[in-house]
Amino acid sequence: MSEKSYKQKQERKRIVKIVEPKDRIIAALDVHTLLEAEQLVETLAPYVGCFKIGLQLITSVGAPQIVRMIHDRGGQVFLDGKFNDIPNTLGEAAAAASGLGVAMFNVHASSGIEGMQAVVKNKGSSEVLAVTVLTSFEENNAHLVFGAPSKAKVIQFARDAKLSGMDGLICSPQELSILRKQKELEGFSFVTPGVRPSWAEAGDQKRIMTPADAIIAGATMLVIGRPITKPPQSIGTPIDAAKRIIAEIETGLQGRNL
Repeated sequence: MSEKSYKQKQERKRIVKIVEPKDRIIAALDVHTLLEAEQLVETLAPYVGCFKIGLQLITSVGAPQIVRMIHDRGGQVFLDGKFNDIPNTLGEAAAAASGLGVAMFNVHASSGIEGMQAVVKNKGSSEVLAVTVLTSFEENNAHLVFGAPSKAKVIQFARDAKLSGMDGLICSPQELSILRKQKELEGFSFVTPGVRPSWAEAGDQKRIMTPADAIIAGATMLVIGRPITKPPQSIGTPIDAAKRIIAEIETGLQGRNL
């Protein structure tokens, strides 16, 4: 396939469409090697809507190679680079990310309105999401880093993101209820890490919620890593784990519509 044909193919399938409950799952490829990532993508592609590549895999393998591998296997990509720099650098990074054909990528809202505007200007057809407060932060961390409670800072970051023209937020599921009440955020996507089924360990995540509860609270998509890619032995394989989470999402959607 020529480079031009490849780019046209990626452009056609760039935007994540939520049709089925499985489309709300973003599986995190938090592994070190391309082979590990390939095996997970080939296994999970029929059961998830998108694959997240983060700093671990980007640094060890390289974003262009990983993105192309996922696209070649019919998957879509959320580039979790968490960009945070001066506006000019952010704008150039955004153009590079969009040029890879990724469906979504993100930037720290703490980079400021001008920085986020530079990203939006160069996002192309990709969706761009603002990272609010990391889900590994407890209240004392939020005070130390931002000088404010986590919920207050999340709301401020969300409003800045909306003013900047972002497409949505990366936030804890525990903040969804208060964010959904902000009328100015209508139309935003809410992508939530920190999602842990009751049968999975919390790990280093602090502000967490189950898949069903996160969907009921208003999450658009759920970022889930270890509970799917390294499920407890009692659950079975990654496919078994994904199917259980799909069932939880279905329960959450029913609860949301009550």
